Amino acid sequence: MPELILHHYPTSPFAEKARLMLGYKALAWRSVTIPRWMPKPDLMPLTGGYRRTPVMQIGADVYCDTACIARELDRRAPGRPLFPAPLRGQAAIMGAWADSVLFFDVVGVVFGTHGASVPAELREDRRRFSEGAIDIDRYASDQDHLRARLRAHLFRLEHALDAGHAFLLGDAPCYADFCAWGPVWMLIRRVAELEPLRDMPQLQAWAARMEAIGHGEPRDLSSGEALEMARGAAPADLVVTHPVADPGLDVGRPITVAADDYGRDPVRGRVVALTAQRVVIRRSDPAVGEVNVHFPRAGFRLTPAQED
Repeated sequence: MPELILHHYPTSPFAEKARLMLGYKALAWRSVTIPRWMPKPDLMPLTGGYRRTPVMQIGADVYCDTACIARELDRRAPGRPLFPAPLRGQAAIMGAWADSVLFFDVVGVVFGTHGASVPAELREDRRRFSEGAIDIDRYASDQDHLRARLRAHLFRLEHALDAGHAFLLGDAPCYADFCAWGPVWMLIRRVAELEPLRDMPQLQAWAARMEAIGHGEPRDLSSGEALEMARGAAPADLVVTHPVADPGLDVGRPITVAADDYGRDPVRGRVVALTAQRVVIRRSDPAVGEVNVHFPRAGFRLTPAQED
């Protein structure tokens, strides 16, 4: 198998989710550190405009969004499944809640508590990126409410452990745990002075077990080397399950793919595969040649595009 390459930066909670999933799978991987905010000149040739963090690259295949990354890791390394068969639906539903509701509550508390120390470039980038949803001044003025709401959500996780299991849905971690870990990791690292888990002993123990998983075997790689590796490879043959046929989205047709919540930068390409869970488009860039870019179907809007 070609090397797994993660394009990420150290403080991203979604990157931490991916790093820990790689660690749980006991995988070796290459680490490319990207800028925290735009421009990201060596990432754009791979993704065609998608700027969220992290992105996983395997040869000339590029995986956007941690939901897509998780499913591909399970496909390539099925041991220690992130979506164990009896829990696939529960893990995905709970993970979606953690990736959205819990994540934004943590962002509100972290940025609202330490907004004065946020670099001006990052502040403006996140405001534009979120179309105004990430507003540090508003967070700072609304901390009593935001902290109370986050506390209520953290207690949901505390009580998810009431059955005595080591992890949220059983005795082994699954996708739900890794989704929850990213925001909790960000919270306990960035606002430790608030002691956010102080009266949640089960969640504290869970967090210690999650952190102990580690990051597997990362080795640094330059962004230029990653581009060369894409340019020297060809997109892998696809294994397509549960194909769907939607009007205007036929294989070979040009489309754009864009997130439907925030960071809506559209990526243009031609449909290679469309299933119930993902969309794969083929695009070309002088820096990397032809690549397949993979997105999850949920959370992204697909729009037919005009022929060139």
